[in-house]
Amino acid sequence: MSYWQGKTVLITGGTSGIGRILAEEFGRRGARIGVVGLEPDVTDEAVFALRDAGLDAWGKSADVTRQEDVDVLFAAAITRFEHLDVLVNCAGRTDRGKVLDTQPEDFANLLELNFLATVRCTRAAAPHLIASRGHLVNMGSLAAKSAARWLGAYPVSKFAVAAYSQQLRLELGPEGLHVLLVCPGPIERQDDRLYPLRNDEGVPESALRPGAGVKTRKIPAELLARKILAACEKRRPELVVPAKARLLFALGQLWPGFGDWIVLRKT
Repeated sequence: MSYWQGKTVLITGGTSGIGRILAEEFGRRGARIGVVGLEPDVTDEAVFALRDAGLDAWGKSADVTRQEDVDVLFAAAITRFEHLDVLVNCAGRTDRGKVLDTQPEDFANLLELNFLATVRCTRAAAPHLIASRGHLVNMGSLAAKSAARWLGAYPVSKFAVAAYSQQLRLELGPEGLHVLLVCPGPIERQDDRLYPLRNDEGVPESALRPGAGVKTRKIPAELLARKILAACEKRRPELVVPAKARLLFALGQLWPGFGDWIVLRKT
């Protein structure tokens, strides 16, 4: 029997991208899935598609940057599932632009979605996850470990997620909560759209693509989803994909100047 058979999983940002792929993977392993999206129509469409695939799916639209929405979301999820085994904090967005072109308001807006929404949802889920000795999955990025050029407010928002995840591991790990920080490189997409840029003066077009021009292979979303589930089963603290990026992070901590040089060469 699958480890995930009968477990309940709630995924913010679960209507598209890696969140949607994770919902499908958990569902195929026998889990009951709750997907959360911003738009009601998109959320309903995702739930119908998951059910058509034979999966046990439920969904609710919510703006996870609003505490009132988060309160209603988790009340509804617990009413529906009665308990919670996994929360995946996957809602978020990226950013592009030079750091000096990034206004304080831009930082605040991205922190609200990429970091503070994770805090809100984690606080709501924590009592249920501790009771089930469950899993908290926080989606970071390679940019949560090493900042690069032209990413605007994105690295700051993901560094915050990394620090928060470590604090949670240290404080709540002894109570039975497993916390996994996922730090992937650019994930494969079906479309070729470019990310919008705040100011394109002196910024190469490659910065508008996934990874902002990082020289690494795109990660198949299905492969990443399988790695995340395996890391949860092993209760690992972090998942970095590609794994060789760990060497860059270590070198950057020991010799920041050398780390900066490597980042410049690799992006």
